Amino acid sequence: MPNQRKIVVTGAAGLLGQNLIPRLKAKKLGRIVGLDKHRVNNKTLVKLHPDVDVIDADLARPGSWERAFEGLDVLVIGHAQIGGLDEKPFIDNNITATQNVLDAATRYGVRQIVHISSSVVNSRAQDFYTKSKKAQESLVVDRGLPTTVLRPTLMFGWFDRKHLGWLARFMQRTPVFPIPGNGRYLRQPLYVGDFCDVITACVETPRPHQSFNISGQEKIDYIELIRAIKAATGAKTRIMKIPYFAFWLLLKAYGLIDRSPPFTTHQLEALVTPDVFEVTKWPTIFGVRATPLAEALAETFQDPVFSHIVLEF
Repeated sequence: MPNQRKIVVTGAAGLLGQNLIPRLKAKKLGRIVGLDKHRVNNKTLVKLHPDVDVIDADLARPGSWERAFEGLDVLVIGHAQIGGLDEKPFIDNNITATQNVLDAATRYGVRQIVHISSSVVNSRAQDFYTKSKKAQESLVVDRGLPTTVLRPTLMFGWFDRKHLGWLARFMQRTPVFPIPGNGRYLRQPLYVGDFCDVITACVETPRPHQSFNISGQEKIDYIELIRAIKAATGAKTRIMKIPYFAFWLLLKAYGLIDRSPPFTTHQLEALVTPDVFEVTKWPTIFGVRATPLAEALAETFQDPVFSHIVLEF
């Protein structure tokens, strides 16, 4: 008999959701409902998974989407505002939307929540994303519902429209790839496929009222990560270091042209913040494999199908 659980995933059409849904389906964990406000990316999700109920929904506004929570068993809170120049979208999408989702989950008696927080809740950075993710996690935990909190570091993989995915596409279009300063900024990138295996394990075996830091198992300087991406993609670009302030000015100028840039001055400031995140034994805890970084980059950028699918901003 197929599993009759109902699983709702918010932020279903983004990097996390697009990678998580096929893993939930492969495990036959139940009926899946995906919510996301990005209509174009929702169409991509529907095309790939016509058996999944996908709802266009701006969670920052109460609406008919709340009825999707009726009969809900498991809620995966995966929506997030990651980048942007103004504070309001972070408040709307990370705080207000989460409040509305929790209200609906409470009203319909959710049995289990997996909340996708972020390693930035332990960061010294002071940007809109960090502040709003700290507030979001507090909202979820303070509600007192049976929740597992997962705090991933910077993720990459298929469907990565920002971060490493955007950097990889940019280096294939430009003859020179700029690196701010000396590039020696420690990163702990996490393969989204591995992280989705962790989420799936939490759906299978609930771990209520527990929090887990999920960081990449390999530490690497930013400049070495860029070189690894260049090798994985076969890009011919020349990697060049430029002064930090010159890089900052370039981002500032770009932000005057594009109000939704893929990389902002705030993210640059967060990049150079000397954060080192705890490396836990999550592969053992959740019974999943940690894909070696070089292998994960090859899977991300060399897959004959998924490496060519680019989500919209």
